[in-house]
Amino acid sequence: MNGRLFSGKQFVNIFSTVIEIVAPVFILAAIGFTWVKLGFDYRIEFVTRLAMTLSVPCLIFSALMRTEISPDALTAISLATITAYGIVTIASFVVVRFGSMDSRTYLAPLIFGNTGNLGLPLALFAFGQEGLGFAVVVFAIMAILSFTFGVWLVSGGGSLTKVIKEPLVGATILGAVFLVMDWETPRFLTNTIDLVGQMAIPMMLITLGVAVARLKPAGISKALMVSAFKVGICIGAAIIAGKWFDLPAVPMAVLILQVSTPVAVTSYLLSVKYEADSDVVAGLVVVSTLLSVGYIPLTLAVLI
Repeated sequence: MNGRLFSGKQFVNIFSTVIEIVAPVFILAAIGFTWVKLGFDYRIEFVTRLAMTLSVPCLIFSALMRTEISPDALTAISLATITAYGIVTIASFVVVRFGSMDSRTYLAPLIFGNTGNLGLPLALFAFGQEGLGFAVVVFAIMAILSFTFGVWLVSGGGSLTKVIKEPLVGATILGAVFLVMDWETPRFLTNTIDLVGQMAIPMMLITLGVAVARLKPAGISKALMVSAFKVGICIGAAIIAGKWFDLPAVPMAVLILQVSTPVAVTSYLLSVKYEADSDVVAGLVVVSTLLSVGYIPLTLAVLI
């Protein structure tokens, strides 16, 4: 009897904790969704450019500079991330090939998740500044892979020059240098960088809601099947990679959370730009994001 009562209280505590973590994320996305549905203007291109060139790089640099991640832990999470995405890529190639699906349409969405808009805030709310530090490493690696390998998958040619010019890449390298050398910017500059970086998370979440509201999805039933596969293979790949590199609890949890995030809106934007089947990709974004409302809380309940 007492054991059951304890288990019930434990379940309530875990449930409450998970709700506290995920509720702000989905509420902010819902604000963006509702904003568009009410007919208000939202210039998503401008906001995205502001986030990717200013606020997100500041967030990444600040998180890396302030984190207590050791160089060994930084190396381990980086190698585990690359390995996890390698496993996901191979599995996705197999599924697309045997499923007779268009590789230009399906591969990039299957491989790359929404590690920025969803992954960063979830890691911060769930695991604090330590979790955010690991999450930005995963996000930065994913972004580099997306700008090179991801573009190549959709268009037939990636751009290394474009990657080098991306502010988030420079912020990641500079932040890693400050981390390894144990440097810190002057207080006034640190406060400024922090203030600019604080814009990133709410801005990205609201933009996610806006983007989902504007999508015109197609092939919902197939998108459901593909999205379910993505969740399973991504979680499995992250667990394998994390165990292979013997990651501690927090970086392991962050890796699983980040790699298993739903299809990113950037996959839709790339499909439009390079004339893949953008309506199908829109369906993947919408369905996988809706699925994440269910599986992310369950994943967090296990991880925390």
